[in-house]
Amino acid sequence: MQLSLKFLLGSFLLSFAMASTAFAQSLTPTPGLNALPEVEFSRLSQRDPNPLGARALALHPEQWKHAETEHFIYHFSDPFTVTPVSVEAEFHYRVVAKELQREQPAGDTKSHIYIFQTASDWKQFQSVGRLEPWTGGIHSQGSLFIQRSPGFTSGGNLLGHEIAHLILHRYYPDGIPCWLDEGFAQYVSKGARASYLRARNYNARPHASAVDQAKLIPLAELMAMTYPPNDRVETFYDESERLVRFLASSDKASFLTFLDALSRHQPFERALFQNYGNKFMTPAALEEKFRVYAAGSSLQPTDGG
Repeated sequence: MQLSLKFLLGSFLLSFAMASTAFAQSLTPTPGLNALPEVEFSRLSQRDPNPLGARALALHPEQWKHAETEHFIYHFSDPFTVTPVSVEAEFHYRVVAKELQREQPAGDTKSHIYIFQTASDWKQFQSVGRLEPWTGGIHSQGSLFIQRSPGFTSGGNLLGHEIAHLILHRYYPDGIPCWLDEGFAQYVSKGARASYLRARNYNARPHASAVDQAKLIPLAELMAMTYPPNDRVETFYDESERLVRFLASSDKASFLTFLDALSRHQPFERALFQNYGNKFMTPAALEEKFRVYAAGSSLQPTDGG
């Protein structure tokens, strides 16, 4: 099970939070007009093969409602909670798909998003799914499980981060390294969130601040990690994002072919040489330049691509 848990407890920029709050308040749907249309479960175009989805729907089955958009299927109890989620999810899909510059996978399946409305329902799901009690959301086998109460007004790029995981799972079903999965999701979701707010007349830009040199994880160690380390989770996410940002800004075309190579489980050193050999002959050369970039007092913000 691929999880993206600790990130959901991380901090986000105050300016984004304020913008998110104002925007979410302006998105409250008008009953009967803006709410996402419900679809009977039997009429959904696809079923979720993830057994965790069946466990979720077995909890209070009479409360679940269902809806569908072009790329996602939603399970929820409150239509006014799911509507803003669906708008943002489709927006992020377009951004991430454009970032990857790949054709849609053959036989593409829709991702399922389960929205728990109350803390008690989420707590019950945590128990049934054997999740850690502090988890605020989980991405598992191409499905997303989150808690959202009516009037939810913040979250920064958290939803976009999880949507990025869903899309990466579609394009790279055999998986990619943990640092790349988390780093790309963080990198692209920051840019997408800023674009999302700018399209709604907010002055928002993605930011990437420096990583403390003393806390940087050696790249060989970072590459070997299969799960964010509990004792260095913030550094793991920050460093992974900065590394993705550094590689993508160095040469976007090379980054995409590098990503494809790692998705085929090609060794990191070989993939690096084949795609960045004219810039970084060895992982040591990459690390030397990356440490300077990561520790910079003011990294250049980007739009996530």
